Amino acid sequence: MTSSSSGIGSSGIGSGSLDTGSGSEDADRDTLRRASLKVALRISAGVAVLVLVLLAAATAFLMNKLAHPTPPGSTAGKAYTYLDSKDLIEGMILAGLAGIVLAGVVGWISARSAIRPLGDALARQRRFVQDASHELRTPLAILDTRIQLAQRKAEPGSEPAQALAKIREDTATLTGIVNELLLAATGSPGRSPGAPADAVPEPVDVAAVARSAAESLQDLARQQGVQVDFSGAGAARASVDQGSLRRAVLALADNALAHTPAGGSITISTSVEGSRAVVLVADTGSGITGVDPDRIFDRFVRAPGVNGSRGRRSFGIGLALVRDIATAAGGTVDVLRTGPAGTTMRLALPLARE
Repeated sequence: MTSSSSGIGSSGIGSGSLDTGSGSEDADRDTLRRASLKVALRISAGVAVLVLVLLAAATAFLMNKLAHPTPPGSTAGKAYTYLDSKDLIEGMILAGLAGIVLAGVVGWISARSAIRPLGDALARQRRFVQDASHELRTPLAILDTRIQLAQRKAEPGSEPAQALAKIREDTATLTGIVNELLLAATGSPGRSPGAPADAVPEPVDVAAVARSAAESLQDLARQQGVQVDFSGAGAARASVDQGSLRRAVLALADNALAHTPAGGSITISTSVEGSRAVVLVADTGSGITGVDPDRIFDRFVRAPGVNGSRGRRSFGIGLALVRDIATAAGGTVDVLRTGPAGTTMRLALPLARE
């Protein structure tokens, strides 16, 4: 249980996340500034096209008039004024350039004013997630401490001790999810809070982590009448944070459990394919319907419920975090196959260099 203790005992990540938060706010400002500039450039380009069209039309009209001058005295009592065509064209060009610059300035100011509420909304969203994550980590740390105290009173190897060990693992997983949400809000998911940006995680046994995740789901799956099996082949070690990998496998398995009816089964398997450690999560559900399988890793993608009995269901934020974890580790996650016989998801991570 030492690994679980280290996973939960990360209450000191507050300082690291706060520093990342200030950096993410600067990144938001830069993004909004670039968006404002892009809008202003588009407005200027539109005005420039319009000015060029007007200049071309005015020039064509002027040249036509110059090619067919009206002779003086043809109409009695009328006075005629003659202008130099070069000066007139230069004046129109200067006026057009001034109009383009003015349009750019107005577009920039308008874009900044229009995008400012979006920046405020992004800042409020990040502050909310950060504050919520900080508030949740404290009671989770207290819960972990109480579990440790209860473990000291339980006889080693007894059934209560084993149950407390599993509860502590689940508490560590929940703490990790909170940390992932915090890191996702600050724009740096997949990296341990407070760790250097270039830190390389220690290689972990992918099969052991996947087996632990399968065991954690046994009780919940049994209550729903679903069988969870695990099979591992080959020694697969990947350079990924152990807690992040466990959360990724749990999220894939939990999603499979949510879409597998009673009497079905879920199989979690690990293998080595070339230079990648692969985790497959296969279920016997009804398959992915009503949405593009490639989009289920987007946040809060919704799809019709099974037989319409469950209304609309959401694939939630869990699969999006799985993609963030996989990407941060240099891997991928995708839907290997789906259909009426079930769905298989594939998580592939680069093998660690020993």
